[in-house]
Amino acid sequence: MSAWLIVLIVVVVIVGWVILAYNGLVRLRNRVQNAWAQIDVQLKRRHDLIPNLVETVKGYMKYEQETLEKVIKARAAAMSAQGVAATAQAENELTSTLKSLFALVENYPELKANQNMLALQEELTTTENRIAFARQHYNDSVMTYNTAIETFPRNVIAGMFGFTRQELFSAPEGEREAVKVQF
Repeated sequence: MSAWLIVLIVVVVIVGWVILAYNGLVRLRNRVQNAWAQIDVQLKRRHDLIPNLVETVKGYMKYEQETLEKVIKARAAAMSAQGVAATAQAENELTSTLKSLFALVENYPELKANQNMLALQEELTTTENRIAFARQHYNDSVMTYNTAIETFPRNVIAGMFGFTRQELFSAPEGEREAVKVQF
């Protein structure tokens, strides 16, 4: 009879551990999804600012339509990107076109002094900082989650219940260099 009791205790402990491990993995997966949603919110904010920026500079930069069109196309591509890798690539392209736009703004002194332009630049700078923080938080959450599903013994539970690795939000090689900002 005591052997049955020991077996029952061992089974209860194992089932309890499986439940705790599963719930922990769900909690970590939800943190990753929440972190991605935070990036998405900041990217939407950025996307919403761009049409105002384009409208502000359009009147001053009559001969720079190609640059404005590139910004508009890059924004559209970024808004329709799906998945971490595609979003990262599209957002990096958008950042590149915005850098080109701001470089051209330097050639228009009256535009540089425009209050709307200054306010939009400040908003975009703030938004870029928020995006960077959200990306860092997302990558930290992904690292914690990936570590949890890959380490023993939780990797057994992760495999049984279909938990899969999440992709980090990383910058392409060209974006890892320091950006030179001039005013």
